[in-house]
Amino acid sequence: MGQDKETIRNILRHRKEMQTPEERFERSKKICAHLMKMIQPNETVMVYTSKEKEVNTVPLITMLLAYKNPVIVPIIQKEDYSLRLSYIENMGVLIPSTFGVPEPIGNEIPADGADIDTIILPMLGFDRRGGRIGYGAGYYDRFLEKYPSMRKIGIAFACQEMEALPLDPHDIPMDAIVTEDGIIFKRE
Repeated sequence: MGQDKETIRNILRHRKEMQTPEERFERSKKICAHLMKMIQPNETVMVYTSKEKEVNTVPLITMLLAYKNPVIVPIIQKEDYSLRLSYIENMGVLIPSTFGVPEPIGNEIPADGADIDTIILPMLGFDRRGGRIGYGAGYYDRFLEKYPSMRKIGIAFACQEMEALPLDPHDIPMDAIVTEDGIIFKRE
């Protein structure tokens, strides 16, 4: 492949950091609008809660809650590299927590991964074959192994695209990938 994952991650982090906060927010709103066209009424959606420089998921979560879709967010458990799940009923319960990620600490409503129809995942990078590269800790890959039947939609900025990613056997491909340019990959 030529470049290892850590080299690729460094390239992708740099690309993300080159965007201004205003560019990131405008692109995030476009991504969220594209996503809403893919979500069905009453569909239970797990959405990561974004931190700075990621696709901002606040507009998406706000829209899902307004449409009364059940929304589940992950809570990072550093001890065993796993995700705990909680429903949220409003954005006000999210406070910066592990790695600066907003989580509903103290306001958890336990959720079960088996109830999720669609998961919206963060991506550090992607390719047009459905490949996803994350930040390297494997939280989402381990989670997706337990719940393989949910629809997996990765979101990222267009600048995070790579021609091809060096994927390992445990890397789980996406069913769809969405950027500010629209749905750029969809598994048939």
